[in-house]
Amino acid sequence: MHSFDVRALDGVRLDASMHTADTSRARGTVVQAHGITVDKDEGGMFVRLAERLAKAGFTVIRFSFRGHGKSDGAPEGVTIAGEMLDLQAVVKHAMEVAPGPLAVIAASFGAVPTALLLPTLEMQLHRLVLWNPVLDLDHTFLHPELPWGTKNFGPGPQRQLHEQGRLLIDDEFPIGQVLWQELARYDPLKEFSRSQVPALVIHGDHDSYVSYDIARAAAEERNHTEFRTIEGSDHGFDSRDREDEAIGHTLTWLTAGDAA
Repeated sequence: MHSFDVRALDGVRLDASMHTADTSRARGTVVQAHGITVDKDEGGMFVRLAERLAKAGFTVIRFSFRGHGKSDGAPEGVTIAGEMLDLQAVVKHAMEVAPGPLAVIAASFGAVPTALLLPTLEMQLHRLVLWNPVLDLDHTFLHPELPWGTKNFGPGPQRQLHEQGRLLIDDEFPIGQVLWQELARYDPLKEFSRSQVPALVIHGDHDSYVSYDIARAAAEERNHTEFRTIEGSDHGFDSRDREDEAIGHTLTWLTAGDAA
């Protein structure tokens, strides 16, 4: 593994790491897109996933979106449009340094810029994996229906946002008004449903953050899509065994038929 920087089109520096394929049987390249409030490690899960993928013959690039981890920018300045620029830049870099079949693995909020970029990436992207994806911004944030959303984005936090210009996710990660306004403008579910890129969706059926039912319905209604349930799991796969189960499903699906 080695670390490096990628520059988005607007000049923002992104902290990234590359895991080079361990075998001579190159399967392709995987870009990992993390969720909000975390970074390119995704709590360590993305590191372990990258190591497993590299052993299977994939070159893997992990990166931190702007305002996350060691990348440039402040959390309050995070926007969906900015994250789209970030992912676009990393995908371009991946195709330049490791040409071959390309897959993206996006976790939680990382699914938002990923899905919205699918019209642009359609011809480049070979496969797509979504882990407990945020696909419906309204039901997750604006009119939350699950405990995590109610706590973090209910009337009290929304009042704080309008009065102070920011709200805190989980009492530690501040987001600003621009991101909040974007949540009403973008529709990642629509773009995911329209896309023809083969996809795997993995979701815990006890997720108290992001709707399992919405993800399952989206997968079932979409062509070229498989769905896997991590039984009993909350958001982010809440134990080492459940993380390993999600990693195993991902690795099996990406290597099936020698595809990336």
